[in-house]
Amino acid sequence: MPPFAALRAFEAAARYEGFVRAAEELNVTPGAVAQQVKFLEDWLGCRLFERRSHGVTLTARGRHSLPLLTSAFDMLGTAVQTLHAAAQPSDIHIAALPAVAQLWLSPRLPRIKRAFPNLRVSVTALEEPPNFKRDLVDLGLFYSDMEANDCQEIVLLTDRLVPVCAPSLREHSQLHDLADLRQQTLLRDTAWTRDWDRWLSAAGLDDVEPSAGPGYSLYSIALQSAIDGNGVLIGREALVTPALADGRLVAPFELRVPIEETLNLLVPSHRAQNPIIKRLIEWIVEAR
Repeated sequence: MPPFAALRAFEAAARYEGFVRAAEELNVTPGAVAQQVKFLEDWLGCRLFERRSHGVTLTARGRHSLPLLTSAFDMLGTAVQTLHAAAQPSDIHIAALPAVAQLWLSPRLPRIKRAFPNLRVSVTALEEPPNFKRDLVDLGLFYSDMEANDCQEIVLLTDRLVPVCAPSLREHSQLHDLADLRQQTLLRDTAWTRDWDRWLSAAGLDDVEPSAGPGYSLYSIALQSAIDGNGVLIGREALVTPALADGRLVAPFELRVPIEETLNLLVPSHRAQNPIIKRLIEWIVEAR
């Protein structure tokens, strides 16, 4: 058998049809991926990728071998997860969107601890759902309007968009009418590029350009900027409700606009029947 690292590098590179995203998944450099793929090609005595000036493309041999390798790595990942779950049944790993992890899940963790005192719950913040067949993750919390592969998808809530700002900003800027937004700095999360557009369209303010205001790569930073009085943030209601409840933020307008994406609890199919996972799922659904 060729080295495991070479097979793993090729499988990832073949799935993405490139070395950069494969390197991100494997937490190595693109050069390291290329080196491992080259080693495997030398070991096999054939090319798996064609190198061109604009990137790489799979050869027919490489493309033919990919489904079998992907299936093998998926099975191996599931086997390791099964072993880990048997060895550490009290360890629960939850992957969540960073904003959801910090603003929705984190406030509920003390209650989970009280309800399940013997569980050790850890949280990993990810921008996209993990590969549940390979990663040591038991549950996921992500916004989505699409079905997840190999997962049971439980809708925890439907969300709405609402502009929010610091109380001092509303008082000093006299935010009373929708048209007053034309004079404000609009804050936004750069990952959710459509949120302002959807709300402004529903409000009849199609002439307002939200991209003129600052964008933030983390929703929590955008939220803190709004709390600090730097502008008006387009909020997702599920994430800004705590700040509205304690008065750090206010919603100057009544208009709430529903979004297509729902906040979903993702349950890998191979973990759905685990008794501990089932009880935790029931608790999360009840506590939503």
